[in-house]
Amino acid sequence: MTDAPIRILQLTDLHLYGDAAGRLRGVATLAALESAIAAARASAAPWQALLLTGDLVQDDRTGYARVRALFGDSSVPVYCIPGNHDEVDAMQAELAGPPFQIGGTARHGAWTLVMLDSYQRGTAAGRLSAAELARLDAALAVAADRHVLVCLHHHPVLAGSRWLDRSGLENPDALFEVLDRHNNVRVLLWGHVHQSSEALRRGVRLMSTPSTCAQFEPYSDSFAVDVRPPGFRWLDLHADGRVETAVVWVGEALEQPSERRARPA
Repeated sequence: MTDAPIRILQLTDLHLYGDAAGRLRGVATLAALESAIAAARASAAPWQALLLTGDLVQDDRTGYARVRALFGDSSVPVYCIPGNHDEVDAMQAELAGPPFQIGGTARHGAWTLVMLDSYQRGTAAGRLSAAELARLDAALAVAADRHVLVCLHHHPVLAGSRWLDRSGLENPDALFEVLDRHNNVRVLLWGHVHQSSEALRRGVRLMSTPSTCAQFEPYSDSFAVDVRPPGFRWLDLHADGRVETAVVWVGEALEQPSERRARPA
């Protein structure tokens, strides 16, 4: 087992359309994603896995052809989980087979990745089913001697925006009850909120990542779009459980890598 860290590139909330010119809140989502990928190749390559944490498309099943065109030739795994704007049946059909993997678990070096499905049909809010919680519990038990990164789409802690917090994870207590039974979880990671945040809860780093298209204004009571550009996150997972991470805002300076810059949750 090598001591070199495992680099994970997280892209989230792509909101792609089948139409290459499709726009969301004034942003051409395909062009924005392409700019984020170019920035990642310039500043964060190479990575050992790519993590797409939901809302790959904007309620448009033909958008998955765009995902396959962009990432289908990837030489590293492309892990995907659904968000509230995804079309789950189409996602599973279009992204079947390598390099794509939808949900499940994956091992990289001293780490295990657990990818959770918080999708609920017909609502923007998320929920983890009893079966999904049981799967998480079992995966953490199997990985008892390994470090674990858990990811989902919906935010399990309040974002501080009244309108946005109505569409978070509906049963976060159930999630944390499972996590608290184990001592190997190092990171809990999500998308959905279209903004960057980091906190610390019982030794677990809690992180949200901005969208590859438009961002939401933090701490707003009502819906508001932020002026910040597309973004993404990279994470370096070390064999001893340390995590270095940074958010890159496309066209802006790279944030300094962070190991302990978290605020308490």
